[in-house]
Amino acid sequence: MTAHRTTEERHSPGDPLLTVAEAGEYLGTGERFIRRLITERRITFIEVGKHVRLERSALDALVDADRVHSQR
Repeated sequence: MTAHRTTEERHSPGDPLLTVAEAGEYLGTGERFIRRLITERRITFIEVGKHVRLERSALDALVDADRVHSQR
C-alpha cells in the first residue's frame, strides 16, 4: 500500500480514523515507526488539513501483508 489520500476521497464511516499516536498504540509500536511508514509511503493515510490520520483498516492491511506463515 503506497497511496496517499486527501479528505476529498471517500472514507468509510465505520472505519475509525486514528491519530499517529493512536495508530502506534494500536500496533504496539511507537509514533516514530508510524511516521516512518507515512514518510516512506508504505501505508495509506489521510490528510485532514495539516493533520494526518490513518484508517484502522489500513493498519490491519499492513499487518496482513507482512504476516509470515509457518512452514508446518
